[in-house]
Amino acid sequence: QLVESGGGLVQAGGSLRLSCAASRSIFSITAMGWYHQAPGKQRELVAVTAGGGLTNYADSVKGRFTISRDNAKNMVYLQMSDLKPEDSGVYYCYADRLDLRYWGQGTQVTVSS
Repeated sequence: QLVESGGGLVQAGGSLRLSCAASRSIFSITAMGWYHQAPGKQRELVAVTAGGGLTNYADSVKGRFTISRDNAKNMVYLQMSDLKPEDSGVYYCYADRLDLRYWGQGTQVTVSS
């Protein structure tokens, strides 16, 4: 019910824009965000956007990543700039509705040095 796109291979210092589309069956979403899972590591929260335009970022991406949301399209985006090799991994989007969390299947990002 969540589909990510936009991942790929990029050189260090480059940019990527990830997109995540939530199906219309997921309504009254309270928050959407992105997690990053590096190889062999746990999934970590990268960025989240909630009601009223509130956003929050992991310290490691502040100033480099920007999360945005289009409520009319039920979509969330992650603009990633100045990418580093440690940003490589799978990025998962999620959407919260009431007490449920929906996940996407993930999109691979590889940053070469």
